[in-house]
Amino acid sequence: MFYLLIKPRNKIIHWFVGWASYKLYFIDVTVKIEMILIGLGSNLTTGEFSSSKAILDAAIAALNDHGINVLKCSRFYETEPVPKSDQPWFVNAVISVKTDFNAHELLKKMHNIEHNLGRVRRNRWEARIIDLDLLCFSNIILPSPDEWGEVASKMTSTEVIIPHARMHERDFVLIPLADISTEWMHPILNKNVTTMLKEQKSSGIVRLL
Repeated sequence: MFYLLIKPRNKIIHWFVGWASYKLYFIDVTVKIEMILIGLGSNLTTGEFSSSKAILDAAIAALNDHGINVLKCSRFYETEPVPKSDQPWFVNAVISVKTDFNAHELLKKMHNIEHNLGRVRRNRWEARIIDLDLLCFSNIILPSPDEWGEVASKMTSTEVIIPHARMHERDFVLIPLADISTEWMHPILNKNVTTMLKEQKSSGIVRLL
């Protein structure tokens, strides 16, 4: 005769086969999904591109042309500026990519693409033709797991911060990211996208374009 006796308190299952008894111990193992994620945003147009969506499409094409292969792309969203201002609303998206570049090389390529599309960096939180943010690079943490929190809290830090210092606070990042994967796990916070969205206090209106 075979039967199971389940004891959920200690997560031990006793399996009896005749006179023999076996204990099976279940361990909760969370597998972290490794991805390279880039956030895209635009709220200005140019003579060459008549809409922010067209600029984002051009940025995605440029990434593919520079050895950064786009694997998945979220839907496009119209989003309220954060912090709130009288700027035009943004168009935002998130992509997952594959590349042989390391994190620093990838950032340099992204900045070059921004420049080629017409971005000029002046002030923080200004309106911009194109913004490419490296949200995460696999499970790499920069500058280090011990330093990330302190460096990320400095609004004016010029250090490379991976994962992005405020991605978990931005609906315009998390909502598009959920189109790609709800189970991606923040390597510092150890929370997936679904959990971060539930805990997030709205940081501005986000709606499908």
